[in-house]
Amino acid sequence: MLNKNKKIILVTGGDGRFSKVLLEKNKNLNLHFVNKKQCNILDLQSIETTIKKIKPKIILHCAGLSRPMSIHKDIIKSINLNIIGTANITKLCKKYNLKLIYFSTSYVYEGTKGNYKESDPVKPFNNYGLSKLGGECAVSMYDNSLILRIAMTEKPFLYDEAFTNLKSNFLFHEDLVFMLPKLINKKGIVNIGGKTQSIYDFAIKYNPNTKKIKATKKLKLPLNQSMNINKLTRIINSKKR
Repeated sequence: MLNKNKKIILVTGGDGRFSKVLLEKNKNLNLHFVNKKQCNILDLQSIETTIKKIKPKIILHCAGLSRPMSIHKDIIKSINLNIIGTANITKLCKKYNLKLIYFSTSYVYEGTKGNYKESDPVKPFNNYGLSKLGGECAVSMYDNSLILRIAMTEKPFLYDEAFTNLKSNFLFHEDLVFMLPKLINKKGIVNIGGKTQSIYDFAIKYNPNTKKIKATKKLKLPLNQSMNINKLTRIINSKKR
């Protein structure tokens, strides 16, 4: 049951992996989830009808394509769902003066030098990153917005093997759920992740049977995808929301 004393937050992508964890773990936010049948982000009328019905003050935009990365070879889907869909959400947030929180990705960075700050140049290394950056461009034009550049995965770690020579800031879905109450009133861009470490070092803590592998040149993966999370740390440690 919705808490009428808190702002209603409309969550797109209600059938997605993160939304399922958010629904289960959330204790502080007044959330209303919609899936693609209830709110088609490629149809402005569908979005507007949803907004009029739910009357949110904030839209948490989680809908779109993520993995498998191979799905982004079909650039039409990536462009439609991650760029055009996000632009549509942004237009309606502007029209109804709603706060927009956009789930982006750490993949917008080049992934070579590591320790990327929010102010650093962006240069996505794959189509997924490009599509999410396209969404960022629309959201960035709207002042009442927050872009979260996230390095996130599911718990338990999904794979039996993990790279020893690729650094990232992985955290689990539930970790971000607990951070959200501190983030929803912020604006701009915030890197969202955990400790900088190899994928293997992250995985082995939760699955001691994880095998070591190395990312080879054939995979064409940048080896230092880590972000600077000092801004996030200040927000989380602040007593204010």
